[in-house]
Amino acid sequence: MSSVIDFRSDTVTRPTNAMRIAMSGAAVGDDVYGDDPTVNALETKMAALTGMEAAMLVASGTQSNLVALLTHCGRGDEYIVGQNYHTYLYESGGAASLGSIVPQPVAVELDGSLDLDKIKAVIKPDDVHYAHSTLLSLENTHSGKVLSNEYLQSAIALARKHKMAAHLDGARVFNAAVAQQLPVAAITSAFDTVSVCCSKGLGAPIGSVLCGPRDFIHAARRWRKMVGGGMRQAGIIAAAIDYALDHHVERLADDHAHAQQLQHSLSEIVELKIEAAHTNMLYIEFASVELGLAAGDFLREHGVIISAGKRVRLVTHLDINTQDVVRFVSLLKEFFLERRGA
Repeated sequence: MSSVIDFRSDTVTRPTNAMRIAMSGAAVGDDVYGDDPTVNALETKMAALTGMEAAMLVASGTQSNLVALLTHCGRGDEYIVGQNYHTYLYESGGAASLGSIVPQPVAVELDGSLDLDKIKAVIKPDDVHYAHSTLLSLENTHSGKVLSNEYLQSAIALARKHKMAAHLDGARVFNAAVAQQLPVAAITSAFDTVSVCCSKGLGAPIGSVLCGPRDFIHAARRWRKMVGGGMRQAGIIAAAIDYALDHHVERLADDHAHAQQLQHSLSEIVELKIEAAHTNMLYIEFASVELGLAAGDFLREHGVIISAGKRVRLVTHLDINTQDVVRFVSLLKEFFLERRGA
């Protein structure tokens, strides 16, 4: 499998040899007791990077967002969220199922943001007939698109005006920071809480970090325990993330460049519809589902994996290099050349 080129997601990366060495040498303790020194050091580091008071290591981005929502909202409270945002669409309805939290989805704009007027329109009045609008949950990046700091500040101000907290699903917030040449804290510090996923572009094998006020994180630890997220010798995980923070952040610019390379090269294939690349993501569209599936089969036979279908997301990451992009484009050109001659 080491020779397979995988464009499905940036979650497919494998730990580098240096990261494995860092993991094997990690000092560990029992994190549920607060005794793991490597976890404690990572949480302090991530809190500082995001401009927050405290942080908590969890197993996944889904768990991080769930614990954040459970801590922000009580039963029957409402969170306002994008119709296509991860916290609403791709987390198995956990907030509603496990927390009795009411989602209020809003259509996502083409740039990945939520229109402020649309947010304002769904904020509920203080009336017994309605759920209590408690939280605004945003996402940066969304489908690879970077939400501007100007927009984020306006959205947070709107939430504050209506006495709502603001949470950021910052699964790929380091991509947003690198794309804008900003420190992460410049994006995150104005939020009440932020979730950072470390098993995507940063290349760690597992783990996300929830950051926020000290009292909030203290309360969130109870929810983490309740949903089965208390880990023991988690320093092995923390060591991988710490290594990634030191060695894999600036290199995200390479992923962004490879996505641009994909866009430029794939535009030469007339049978494909190519959307603009954003950070480390590019969407392409085949003429039909059947054609996309056939292309997926052809590519897999030649050692390249995509999430085959009509509209396909391509994601660049730590394990994709320039030569891999060239090979992928060459194989797609070969696929269409064979079909033209059939």
